[in-house]
Amino acid sequence: MIRVAQLTKGYGDNPVLRGIDLRIEAGEFVVILGQSGAGKSTLLRCMNRLAQADSGTLQVAGVDALLPRDQRELRRRVAMIFQQHNVVPRLSVLKNVLTGRLGCVGTLASVLQLFSREDIALARECLRRVELEHKADARTDSLSGGQMQRVGIARALAQRPQVILADEPVASLDPKTAQLVMHYLREATRSLGITVVCNLHQVDLAREFGDRIVGLANGRVVFDGSAGELDESALQRIYQQRPSGEATAYQAAARAVYTSGTGVGA
Repeated sequence: MIRVAQLTKGYGDNPVLRGIDLRIEAGEFVVILGQSGAGKSTLLRCMNRLAQADSGTLQVAGVDALLPRDQRELRRRVAMIFQQHNVVPRLSVLKNVLTGRLGCVGTLASVLQLFSREDIALARECLRRVELEHKADARTDSLSGGQMQRVGIARALAQRPQVILADEPVASLDPKTAQLVMHYLREATRSLGITVVCNLHQVDLAREFGDRIVGLANGRVVFDGSAGELDESALQRIYQQRPSGEATAYQAAARAVYTSGTGVGA
């Protein structure tokens, strides 16, 4: 489903991805861990061609993600969920979800936002999967942060993608809400057979929801295994710029954030 080989990306004189090799199979829920600057977001942006890789090969959902001419087809097959929701506040919840269909309709229908009955039924079904169908006609700016992110998940599902890329989707949410949003993301995509690549900072969430965890450090893959294999030694490799004691402290801090109850509500 996703094939990455010797992928590099830099900004000016700053290399960010340094020869990434990665294979992700259809239906996997892969969590990417790493400290800020490790290359997590850049990797996802390259997968959706929001950033252009410098070299290497990158196949996503059967599309060469490095070729400009394939960008439209790539965007049809790959949906993105962002940290800051990226919803239109003044639109209804249903209309926000329907924007996920814009790449699947003709140009005129896209410009005028004319959607078929089938598209509307699909959008309502996607809202049902995240338990927000009762909010379909509400203005999106009346929702909580967690509910807005669930709208983002429904919008991604409405695209009928083969792959969903989620870039820190719960970073601004309180721990209880973050767990709930991750639950909806995993269950909805699992039932539909969608492949997910999800960047996270929270170690406990990675362990709970990831079928597989990939750790990045300094633009390289330093860990690739199951949640059970993500032990203290693996965490030290992922957060290798920190001394061993600091790596342990980081893990403890991640657990503390997960259980503290701070952040934006559901």
